[in-house]
Amino acid sequence: MSIVEQAEVLLVYDKECPACDQYVRVMRVRESVGRFEIINARDDTPVMREITAAGLDVDEGMVLKMGDTLYYGSDAIHALALISSRSGIINKLNYWIFRSRWISGVLYPILRACRGVLLKLLHKTRINNLRIEGRNRF
Repeated sequence: MSIVEQAEVLLVYDKECPACDQYVRVMRVRESVGRFEIINARDDTPVMREITAAGLDVDEGMVLKMGDTLYYGSDAIHALALISSRSGIINKLNYWIFRSRWISGVLYPILRACRGVLLKLLHKTRINNLRIEGRNRF
């Protein structure tokens, strides 16, 4: 049994982002991963306190926690692609694109910028888990 199979896997993202929410809804994590839980980054949870203590800004990237390791932004989407099922066209496409750490690193900032524009158009507030003054809106 691998470490991933033994670990609790948590995906932390902004549920108020329609693009992020849709992405998470279509992703299917392999059953062999074990316990997989989706966490809304806007909720006060132990994992959000851990993410904040690690200095990770969830307005700038999703977080995948596997065991004791936090994967952030492009590393999170890359790791998620590797543990996801290959069933269905969306999951296959996600794996094909994000299985490469390099491609994940190139595409993630573009996707994050698009997310920022979308949330600005929707008048959403930032999560601002790092409590940075003046960063309340997108």
